[in-house]
Amino acid sequence: MKLIVGLGNIGSRYDETRHNTGFMVVDQLARDYQLGAFSHLKQEAVAASGIINGEKVMLVKPTTFMNDSGRAVGPLVDYYGLDLADLVVVNDDLDMPVGRVRLKTHGASGGHNGLKSIINALGTKDFNRVKLGIDHPQHGTVVSHVLGKFTPEERPRFDDAVERAEHALEDWIKGEDFAQLMNDYN
Repeated sequence: MKLIVGLGNIGSRYDETRHNTGFMVVDQLARDYQLGAFSHLKQEAVAASGIINGEKVMLVKPTTFMNDSGRAVGPLVDYYGLDLADLVVVNDDLDMPVGRVRLKTHGASGGHNGLKSIINALGTKDFNRVKLGIDHPQHGTVVSHVLGKFTPEERPRFDDAVERAEHALEDWIKGEDFAQLMNDYN
């Protein structure tokens, strides 16, 4: 089984915000593959499951809020006995412009509190990630920026990035090596 975890904050006030980039990617996959509604799990998450490209896939959105994402991800990995090679975390990245997608196989959190929480829960920095750029704020605080929505000028670039991220995840689900996908998509 492949586990794809989109990071974000639960609640309608956070819908379509920059910090919910991970949620938007897994929501798009769920829609495109008609996986149905997300249902609650005991591991502090909601999930939609099904078959994508012949592989069982679980799309997950932690319900812990961003900064405690590890409280959901660690128990899910343990419960399903997953090899970390079968996990991908999808998150926003302030250090990349809107529209950019970057795949990574390991690394520090880069100041992202959701990744920091997952690294602590898993006890390792070695897990796959798909990062989508949300850019640094030109004005105002980082908090208001990440909890804000994309501008009308940014939205087409962001939508293209979601599509590229989805294609990368589809290729990974099909069995392509994640490190090779880094070369193809970065």
